[in-house]
Amino acid sequence: MNSNFRLVAFALVLIYTSCGTTKSAPEEALYGATWELDYISGPRIAFEGLFPDKKPQITFNKETSEVSGTGSCNGYASKYTLNGKAISFGEQYPTTMMYCDGGGEAQFTQTIKKVDSYSFDSDGKLNLLVRDVPFLRFKKIDN
Repeated sequence: MNSNFRLVAFALVLIYTSCGTTKSAPEEALYGATWELDYISGPRIAFEGLFPDKKPQITFNKETSEVSGTGSCNGYASKYTLNGKAISFGEQYPTTMMYCDGGGEAQFTQTIKKVDSYSFDSDGKLNLLVRDVPFLRFKKIDN
């Protein structure tokens, strides 16, 4: 009986420690990747109509607490604040100033200002949420 107890205890310790060491904080998945928009909630224009040439992208910099990317036409950068699953973005400042046709970039800029949290879905896509509803969804792309 004592031998069975030790075996079960050892197995439980092994399972507990292996699970604890392989799981990383969800926020770590934000970093080291460029994320490309593949869904935006709200506009009545088809996604491909909003972003016919280039889709918005976002990259998170952990050291500077900044994001950078493109709104589809112009480059941008912004500070962000992260607290667990809560996230907020500061005012975007443009890094380029090109004329952009269509309303996709404006729609993206307005929507990201409303974001209050994030999650990852079962496919590993990044969802930026407003009151627990996905408003922006990004897929990881190769840099």
